[in-house]
Amino acid sequence: MKVLILSCNTGGGHNAAGSAVKERLLAEGHEAEVFDYLTLSGKRTSRLVGDLYVDIVKGAPRLFGAAYHLGMAVSRISKKSPVYYANAVMGKYLRKYLKANPVDAIVMPHLYPAETLCYLKRKGVKLPLTVAVMTDYTCIPFWEETDCDYYIVPHSDLVPECEKRGIPGEKLIPLGIPVSPRFLEEIPGEQAKAHLGFSRDKKLHLLLGGSMGAGKLVALAKGVYRKNGKKDEIAVICGSNFKVRGKLEKEFSGCKNVRIYGHTDVMYLFMKAADIIYTKPGGLTSTEAAVVRKPLVHTFPIPGCETANRRFFVSRGMSVSARTVKGLVSAGYKLLHSKKKKKRMKGEQAKQIRRSSAEALVNFLEEKVEERKGEKVE
Repeated sequence: MKVLILSCNTGGGHNAAGSAVKERLLAEGHEAEVFDYLTLSGKRTSRLVGDLYVDIVKGAPRLFGAAYHLGMAVSRISKKSPVYYANAVMGKYLRKYLKANPVDAIVMPHLYPAETLCYLKRKGVKLPLTVAVMTDYTCIPFWEETDCDYYIVPHSDLVPECEKRGIPGEKLIPLGIPVSPRFLEEIPGEQAKAHLGFSRDKKLHLLLGGSMGAGKLVALAKGVYRKNGKKDEIAVICGSNFKVRGKLEKEFSGCKNVRIYGHTDVMYLFMKAADIIYTKPGGLTSTEAAVVRKPLVHTFPIPGCETANRRFFVSRGMSVSARTVKGLVSAGYKLLHSKKKKKRMKGEQAKQIRRSSAEALVNFLEEKVEERKGEKVE
Protein backbone atom coordinates (compact mmCIF):
# COMPACT_ATOMS: atom_id res chain seq x y z
CA MET A 1 0.00 0.00 0.00
CA LYS A 2 1.31 3.44 -0.95
CA VAL A 3 0.08 6.37 1.13
CA LEU A 4 0.58 10.11 0.68
CA ILE A 5 0.30 12.21 3.86
CA LEU A 6 -0.37 15.90 3.23
CA SER A 7 0.14 18.44 5.99
CA CYS A 8 0.75 22.19 6.16
CA ASN A 9 3.36 24.34 7.87
CA THR A 10 1.02 26.00 10.40
CA GLY A 11 1.85 24.65 13.83
CA GLY A 12 3.82 21.52 14.65
CA GLY A 13 0.95 19.24 15.69
CA HIS A 14 -0.31 18.53 12.17
CA ASN A 15 3.15 17.52 10.99
CA ALA A 16 3.75 15.40 14.09
CA ALA A 17 0.47 13.53 13.55
CA GLY A 18 1.41 12.95 9.91
CA SER A 19 4.85 11.69 10.87
CA ALA A 20 3.28 9.32 13.41
CA VAL A 21 1.11 7.79 10.69
CA LYS A 22 4.13 7.48 8.41
CA GLU A 23 6.16 5.72 11.13
CA ARG A 24 3.42 3.17 11.62
CA LEU A 25 2.93 2.60 7.89
CA LEU A 26 6.64 1.99 7.35
CA ALA A 27 6.72 -0.37 10.35
CA GLU A 28 3.96 -2.40 8.69
CA GLY A 29 5.88 -2.62 5.41
CA HIS A 30 3.96 0.01 3.46
CA GLU A 31 5.25 2.99 1.49
CA ALA A 32 4.55 6.47 2.86
CA GLU A 33 5.56 10.03 2.21
CA VAL A 34 4.63 13.11 4.24
CA PHE A 35 5.20 16.70 3.22
CA ASP A 36 3.80 20.22 3.33
CA TYR A 37 1.56 20.26 0.28
CA LEU A 38 1.91 24.03 -0.17
CA THR A 39 5.49 23.42 -1.32
CA LEU A 40 4.04 22.03 -4.56
CA SER A 41 3.59 25.64 -5.65
CA GLY A 42 7.00 26.62 -4.30
CA LYS A 43 8.69 26.81 -0.92
CA ARG A 44 7.99 30.54 -0.83
CA THR A 45 4.22 29.89 -0.64
CA SER A 46 4.65 27.52 2.27
CA ARG A 47 6.96 29.94 4.05
CA LEU A 48 4.60 32.89 3.59
CA VAL A 49 1.56 30.99 4.89
CA GLY A 50 3.49 29.51 7.81
CA ASP A 51 5.10 32.81 8.78
CA LEU A 52 1.77 34.66 8.61
CA TYR A 53 0.15 32.06 10.87
CA VAL A 54 2.97 32.14 13.40
CA ASP A 55 3.15 35.95 13.42
CA ILE A 56 -0.57 36.27 14.11
CA VAL A 57 -0.56 33.62 16.83
CA LYS A 58 2.52 35.06 18.54
CA GLY A 59 1.75 38.75 18.10
CA ALA A 60 -2.03 38.92 18.16
CA PRO A 61 -3.56 35.77 19.68
CA ARG A 62 -6.86 37.59 20.33
CA LEU A 63 -7.07 38.44 16.64
CA PHE A 64 -6.51 34.77 15.85
CA GLY A 65 -9.29 33.87 18.29
CA ALA A 66 -11.63 36.41 16.70
CA ALA A 67 -10.84 34.99 13.25
CA TYR A 68 -11.56 31.48 14.55
CA HIS A 69 -14.99 32.49 15.88
CA LEU A 70 -15.72 34.39 12.66
CA GLY A 71 -14.86 31.21 10.79
CA MET A 72 -17.35 29.29 12.92
CA ALA A 73 -20.04 31.82 12.01
CA VAL A 74 -19.16 31.75 8.30
CA SER A 75 -19.19 27.94 8.26
CA ARG A 76 -22.79 27.95 9.49
CA ILE A 77 -24.14 30.26 6.78
CA SER A 78 -21.88 29.75 3.76
CA LYS A 79 -21.64 26.75 1.45
CA LYS A 80 -18.12 27.73 0.38
CA SER A 81 -15.76 29.76 2.52
CA PRO A 82 -12.83 31.97 1.46
CA VAL A 83 -10.62 29.16 2.85
CA TYR A 84 -12.06 26.78 0.24
CA TYR A 85 -11.42 29.15 -2.64
CA ALA A 86 -7.91 29.96 -1.42
CA ASN A 87 -7.00 26.28 -1.32
CA ALA A 88 -8.70 25.58 -4.65
CA VAL A 89 -5.77 27.46 -6.21
CA MET A 90 -3.55 24.53 -5.18
CA GLY A 91 -5.67 22.14 -7.24
CA LYS A 92 -3.61 22.29 -10.42
CA TYR A 93 -0.40 21.58 -8.53
CA LEU A 94 -1.81 18.69 -6.52
CA ARG A 95 -3.51 17.17 -9.56
CA LYS A 96 -0.22 17.23 -11.46
CA TYR A 97 1.62 15.63 -8.54
CA LEU A 98 -0.93 12.83 -8.12
CA LYS A 99 -0.86 12.07 -11.84
CA ALA A 100 2.91 11.64 -11.70
CA ASN A 101 2.89 9.88 -8.31
CA PRO A 102 -0.20 7.65 -7.97
CA VAL A 103 -1.04 6.40 -4.47
CA ASP A 104 -3.61 4.12 -2.86
CA ALA A 105 -4.66 6.59 -0.17
CA ILE A 106 -4.21 10.19 0.93
CA VAL A 107 -4.18 11.05 4.63
CA MET A 108 -4.60 14.67 5.72
CA PRO A 109 -3.93 15.82 9.29
CA HIS A 110 -4.74 19.37 8.10
CA LEU A 111 -7.80 21.10 6.68
CA TYR A 112 -6.10 22.88 3.76
CA PRO A 113 -5.22 19.87 1.57
CA ALA A 114 -8.67 18.43 2.28
CA GLU A 115 -10.19 21.62 0.83
CA THR A 116 -8.02 21.25 -2.28
CA LEU A 117 -9.01 17.61 -2.78
CA CYS A 118 -12.64 18.58 -2.33
CA TYR A 119 -12.21 21.06 -5.18
CA LEU A 120 -10.60 18.38 -7.38
CA LYS A 121 -13.37 15.90 -6.62
CA ARG A 122 -16.00 18.44 -7.63
CA LYS A 123 -14.11 18.96 -10.88
CA GLY A 124 -14.47 15.26 -11.61
CA VAL A 125 -10.88 14.25 -10.89
CA LYS A 126 -10.64 10.59 -9.91
CA LEU A 127 -8.98 10.34 -6.50
CA PRO A 128 -7.68 7.52 -4.30
CA LEU A 129 -9.07 6.91 -0.82
CA THR A 130 -9.11 10.24 1.07
CA VAL A 131 -8.95 10.27 4.87
CA ALA A 132 -8.87 13.40 7.02
CA VAL A 133 -7.38 13.29 10.53
CA MET A 134 -8.76 15.83 13.01
CA THR A 135 -6.03 16.92 15.42
CA ASP A 136 -8.14 18.92 17.88
CA TYR A 137 -10.86 17.90 20.30
CA THR A 138 -13.49 19.90 18.47
CA CYS A 139 -14.76 20.28 14.92
CA ILE A 140 -12.86 23.32 13.66
CA PRO A 141 -14.49 25.62 11.06
CA PHE A 142 -14.81 24.41 7.46
CA TRP A 143 -14.25 20.66 7.91
CA GLU A 144 -17.92 20.31 6.98
CA GLU A 145 -17.39 21.86 3.52
CA THR A 146 -14.80 19.24 2.56
CA ASP A 147 -15.72 15.91 1.00
CA CYS A 148 -13.31 13.25 2.23
CA ASP A 149 -14.21 9.57 2.22
CA TYR A 150 -13.62 9.36 5.97
CA TYR A 151 -12.77 11.59 8.93
CA ILE A 152 -10.72 10.25 11.83
CA VAL A 153 -12.17 11.82 14.98
CA PRO A 154 -10.15 12.16 18.22
CA HIS A 155 -12.93 10.81 20.46
CA SER A 156 -16.36 9.25 20.09
CA ASP A 157 -17.89 12.09 22.13
CA LEU A 158 -17.07 14.44 19.25
CA VAL A 159 -19.10 12.52 16.67
CA PRO A 160 -22.41 14.32 17.48
CA GLU A 161 -20.69 17.72 17.18
CA CYS A 162 -19.28 16.79 13.78
CA GLU A 163 -22.65 15.47 12.60
CA LYS A 164 -24.36 18.65 13.76
CA ARG A 165 -21.88 20.64 11.70
CA GLY A 166 -22.85 18.63 8.61
CA ILE A 167 -20.38 15.75 8.29
CA PRO A 168 -22.24 12.45 7.60
CA GLY A 169 -22.10 10.10 10.57
CA GLU A 170 -21.04 7.10 8.47
CA LYS A 171 -17.85 8.95 7.54
CA LEU A 172 -16.83 9.67 11.14
CA ILE A 173 -14.40 7.11 12.59
CA PRO A 174 -13.37 7.74 16.24
CA LEU A 175 -9.87 6.25 16.29
CA GLY A 176 -8.08 9.05 18.19
CA ILE A 177 -5.15 11.30 17.33
CA PRO A 178 -2.10 9.31 16.13
CA VAL A 179 1.13 9.80 18.07
CA SER A 180 4.62 8.48 17.39
CA PRO A 181 5.23 4.86 18.47
CA ARG A 182 8.10 6.22 20.58
CA PHE A 183 5.58 7.55 23.09
CA LEU A 184 4.39 3.97 23.59
CA GLU A 185 7.80 2.61 24.52
CA GLU A 186 8.10 1.34 28.08
CA ILE A 187 10.87 3.59 29.39
CA PRO A 188 11.02 4.12 33.19
CA GLY A 189 11.05 7.76 34.25
CA GLU A 190 14.38 7.38 36.09
CA GLN A 191 15.99 5.94 32.98
CA ALA A 192 14.68 8.77 30.80
CA LYS A 193 15.94 11.33 33.32
CA ALA A 194 19.40 9.80 33.34
CA HIS A 195 19.51 9.71 29.55
CA LEU A 196 18.69 13.44 29.39
CA GLY A 197 21.14 14.30 32.15
CA PHE A 198 18.65 15.01 34.93
CA SER A 199 18.82 13.69 38.47
CA ARG A 200 17.02 10.42 39.14
CA ASP A 201 16.20 11.59 42.66
CA LYS A 202 14.60 14.96 41.91
CA LYS A 203 11.17 15.86 40.55
CA LEU A 204 11.26 17.14 36.97
CA HIS A 205 8.79 19.83 35.88
CA LEU A 206 8.41 19.98 32.08
CA LEU A 207 7.13 23.26 30.62
CA LEU A 208 6.06 23.26 26.98
CA GLY A 209 5.01 26.12 24.71
CA GLY A 210 4.39 24.15 21.54
CA SER A 211 6.32 24.76 18.32
CA MET A 212 5.87 28.53 18.79
CA GLY A 213 6.83 28.83 22.46
CA ALA A 214 3.43 30.21 23.48
CA GLY A 215 1.67 30.11 26.86
CA LYS A 216 3.47 32.80 28.92
CA LEU A 217 6.49 30.54 29.41
CA VAL A 218 8.67 33.14 31.14
CA ALA A 219 6.13 34.01 33.83
CA LEU A 220 5.19 30.35 34.25
CA ALA A 221 8.80 29.20 34.62
CA LYS A 222 9.45 31.87 37.23
CA GLY A 223 6.35 30.83 39.15
CA VAL A 224 7.18 27.11 39.04
CA TYR A 225 10.75 27.85 40.11
CA ARG A 226 9.67 29.95 43.08
CA LYS A 227 7.25 27.23 44.21
CA ASN A 228 9.31 24.11 43.46
CA GLY A 229 12.47 24.77 41.51
CA LYS A 230 15.03 25.20 44.25
CA LYS A 231 14.68 21.58 45.25
CA ASP A 232 13.39 20.18 41.96
CA GLU A 233 14.49 20.45 38.33
CA ILE A 234 12.80 22.31 35.49
CA ALA A 235 13.02 21.84 31.72
CA VAL A 236 11.49 24.49 29.44
CA ILE A 237 11.09 23.80 25.72
CA CYS A 238 10.49 26.96 23.68
CA GLY A 239 10.20 25.67 20.12
CA SER A 240 11.04 28.32 17.54
CA ASN A 241 10.45 31.27 19.88
CA PHE A 242 14.00 32.61 20.15
CA LYS A 243 12.78 35.74 21.93
CA VAL A 244 11.25 33.75 24.77
CA ARG A 245 14.24 31.44 24.91
CA GLY A 246 16.58 34.43 25.27
CA LYS A 247 14.51 35.87 28.12
CA LEU A 248 14.49 32.54 29.93
CA GLU A 249 18.23 32.02 29.52
CA LYS A 250 18.84 35.47 30.95
CA GLU A 251 16.40 34.95 33.82
CA PHE A 252 17.84 31.59 34.86
CA SER A 253 21.49 32.22 34.07
CA GLY A 254 23.53 30.27 36.61
CA CYS A 255 20.59 28.13 37.79
CA LYS A 256 21.86 24.59 37.27
CA ASN A 257 18.48 23.01 37.98
CA VAL A 258 16.71 24.97 35.22
CA ARG A 259 17.41 24.07 31.58
CA ILE A 260 16.14 25.88 28.51
CA TYR A 261 15.72 24.21 25.12
CA GLY A 262 14.55 25.17 21.64
CA HIS A 263 13.29 22.35 19.43
CA THR A 264 13.83 18.75 20.45
CA ASP A 265 13.63 15.50 18.53
CA VAL A 266 13.19 13.48 21.72
CA MET A 267 9.99 14.93 23.17
CA TYR A 268 8.93 11.41 24.10
CA LEU A 269 11.97 11.14 26.41
CA PHE A 270 11.22 14.48 28.06
CA MET A 271 7.63 13.40 28.69
CA LYS A 272 8.73 10.02 30.01
CA ALA A 273 11.19 11.77 32.34
CA ALA A 274 8.73 14.40 33.59
CA ASP A 275 6.94 14.11 36.91
CA ILE A 276 4.47 16.79 35.78
CA ILE A 277 3.83 18.51 32.45
CA TYR A 278 2.69 22.09 31.93
CA THR A 279 1.66 22.73 28.32
CA LYS A 280 -0.59 24.91 26.22
CA PRO A 281 -3.53 22.75 25.10
CA GLY A 282 -2.53 21.82 21.58
CA GLY A 283 -4.36 18.71 20.43
CA LEU A 284 -1.28 16.65 19.58
CA THR A 285 0.83 17.59 22.63
CA SER A 286 -2.11 17.03 24.97
CA THR A 287 -2.65 13.60 23.44
CA GLU A 288 1.04 12.71 23.79
CA ALA A 289 1.01 13.71 27.47
CA ALA A 290 -2.11 11.63 28.08
CA VAL A 291 -0.64 8.65 26.20
CA VAL A 292 2.38 8.61 28.55
CA ARG A 293 -0.06 8.98 31.49
CA LYS A 294 1.47 12.03 33.17
CA PRO A 295 0.03 14.62 35.58
CA LEU A 296 -1.01 17.39 33.20
CA VAL A 297 -1.55 21.12 33.70
CA HIS A 298 -3.02 22.98 30.76
CA THR A 299 -1.70 26.52 30.50
CA PHE A 300 -2.94 29.41 28.38
CA PRO A 301 -4.56 28.34 25.09
CA ILE A 302 -4.29 30.06 21.75
CA PRO A 303 -7.92 31.24 21.52
CA GLY A 304 -10.06 28.97 19.39
CA CYS A 305 -9.58 25.22 19.08
CA GLU A 306 -7.07 25.10 21.96
CA THR A 307 -9.72 26.58 24.25
CA ALA A 308 -11.94 23.67 23.26
CA ASN A 309 -9.08 21.20 23.80
CA ARG A 310 -8.54 22.45 27.34
CA ARG A 311 -12.25 22.28 28.08
CA PHE A 312 -12.41 18.70 26.77
CA PHE A 313 -9.50 17.52 28.93
CA VAL A 314 -10.40 19.39 32.12
CA SER A 315 -14.07 18.36 31.99
CA ARG A 316 -13.03 14.70 31.84
CA GLY A 317 -10.46 14.89 34.61
CA MET A 318 -7.49 14.41 32.26
CA SER A 319 -5.86 17.73 33.18
CA VAL A 320 -6.17 20.69 35.51
CA SER A 321 -5.97 24.35 34.60
CA ALA A 322 -6.42 27.91 35.87
CA ARG A 323 -6.81 31.42 34.49
CA THR A 324 -3.65 32.93 36.01
CA VAL A 325 0.01 31.95 36.31
CA LYS A 326 -0.36 31.86 40.09
CA GLY A 327 -3.37 29.58 39.75
CA LEU A 328 -1.56 27.26 37.34
CA VAL A 329 1.45 26.95 39.65
CA SER A 330 -0.81 26.25 42.62
CA ALA A 331 -2.87 23.67 40.70
CA GLY A 332 0.30 21.96 39.53
CA TYR A 333 1.79 21.85 43.02
CA LYS A 334 -1.36 20.31 44.50
CA LEU A 335 -1.57 17.75 41.70
CA LEU A 336 2.09 16.75 41.94
CA HIS A 337 1.90 16.19 45.69
CA SER A 338 -1.38 14.26 45.78
CA LYS A 339 -1.13 10.55 45.01
CA LYS A 340 -4.91 10.34 44.89
CA LYS A 341 -5.27 13.12 42.30
CA LYS A 342 -2.47 11.74 40.14
CA LYS A 343 -3.91 8.25 40.19
CA ARG A 344 -7.37 9.50 39.30
CA MET A 345 -6.05 11.64 36.43
CA LYS A 346 -3.95 8.85 34.96
CA GLY A 347 -6.97 6.57 35.17
CA GLU A 348 -9.10 9.04 33.21
CA GLN A 349 -6.36 9.46 30.62
CA ALA A 350 -6.21 5.69 30.21
CA LYS A 351 -9.99 5.50 29.86
CA GLN A 352 -10.41 8.38 27.42
CA ILE A 353 -7.29 8.42 25.23
CA ARG A 354 -6.49 5.56 22.89
CA ARG A 355 -2.78 4.71 22.75
CA SER A 356 -2.94 2.66 19.55
CA SER A 357 -4.49 5.29 17.29
CA ALA A 358 -1.75 5.17 14.63
CA GLU A 359 -1.96 1.37 14.47
CA ALA A 360 -5.76 1.50 14.28
CA LEU A 361 -5.60 4.05 11.47
CA VAL A 362 -3.17 1.93 9.44
CA ASN A 363 -5.44 -1.11 9.90
CA PHE A 364 -8.37 1.00 8.75
CA LEU A 365 -6.49 2.17 5.65
CA GLU A 366 -5.52 -1.41 4.78
CA GLU A 367 -9.13 -2.51 5.05
CA LYS A 368 -10.57 0.31 2.95
CA VAL A 369 -7.88 0.13 0.26
CA GLU A 370 -8.51 -3.62 -0.11
CA GLU A 371 -12.24 -2.96 -0.38
CA ARG A 372 -11.60 -0.52 -3.20
CA LYS A 373 -9.39 -2.99 -5.03
CA GLY A 374 -12.11 -5.59 -4.70
CA GLU A 375 -14.67 -3.20 -6.18
CA LYS A 376 -12.41 -2.56 -9.19
CA VAL A 377 -11.99 -6.29 -9.84
CA GLU A 378 -15.73 -6.85 -9.81
